[in-house]
Amino acid sequence: MKAFTNANPRDVAHAVTIVKQARADHRSVAIAGGGSDLLGMMKERLITPDVLVNLKSIKGLDQVKAAPGGGLTIGGLTTLDALARVPAVRDRYAVLAEAAESVATPQIRNAATIAGNVCQRPWCWYYRNGFKCLKNGGTTCYSVAGENEFHAIFGGGPSYIVHPSDTAVALVALDAAFHLAGPAGDRVVPAREFFTLPTADASRENVLKDGEILASITLPATRAGVRSMYHKLMDREAWTHAIVSAAIVIEMDKGVCRTARVVLGGVAPIPWRLPEVEKMLTGQQMTPELAAKAGEAAVAGARPLAKNGYKVPMVRAMVARTVLSVAS
Repeated sequence: MKAFTNANPRDVAHAVTIVKQARADHRSVAIAGGGSDLLGMMKERLITPDVLVNLKSIKGLDQVKAAPGGGLTIGGLTTLDALARVPAVRDRYAVLAEAAESVATPQIRNAATIAGNVCQRPWCWYYRNGFKCLKNGGTTCYSVAGENEFHAIFGGGPSYIVHPSDTAVALVALDAAFHLAGPAGDRVVPAREFFTLPTADASRENVLKDGEILASITLPATRAGVRSMYHKLMDREAWTHAIVSAAIVIEMDKGVCRTARVVLGGVAPIPWRLPEVEKMLTGQQMTPELAAKAGEAAVAGARPLAKNGYKVPMVRAMVARTVLSVAS
């Protein structure tokens, strides 16, 4: 691991000041929350910062509080384990609690933060093993002609990574808002606009600017009749990412779907929303036949690579089953 300077800011504004000063001194910066992913990448020299800004020193950034209008605000340093245990999250935003408690292992969930989980880098083996790929300063995505069993079937090209975050999929389904703080000031970005496809910039996965921090996340107030669920398929039971996952939020009224959000994970470089499926469900009585049609519509436009075509029937079955489970 390269030697670095550790900085412990007093608050978010101080953290931003440290970043600005480091930039002015032509020093590279990394921002650490729980550090469960970042420190491993530093050991592998995938990231070699001169300054490590340790957000753990900031008090109060690990709390979940009531937000104006009846929603919730989640501090960026809230651990996944703590988040999954908050009664208001479990009762009103079940999809997020289920996504958080599905991540990795209990040991990691006790350290990993919600902001870190949302902003983590890809786990493609080419990138993680130091290949000079599109994510590592190169010009090639080696998965296209190589090992691509776990890569994208939607939205791929020129990079075919899949976004690794479980909680990101749930947050897009919940229409969350991300509060970012950085050298250019604070801004709020809807979760659906935070993640970016490789066609925008193959080296990045989101709209975070250099030195920006995901300080907190706001969930909107829920309405009566809203139900949600997160379902995840893995190749083993722990310490792995989704092969395919689905976050579904449905507002029901006497057996009729009034609104729906359907978002997939493990299949695209971003949390992959299915607007056509949402339109198909809205205003309809929820039946097994409709759920099956939703599953078929969910795989429209899928473009599997040589070794990941098995994801297509998985998506079809998962969407149909999860839609029906949420509605019932």
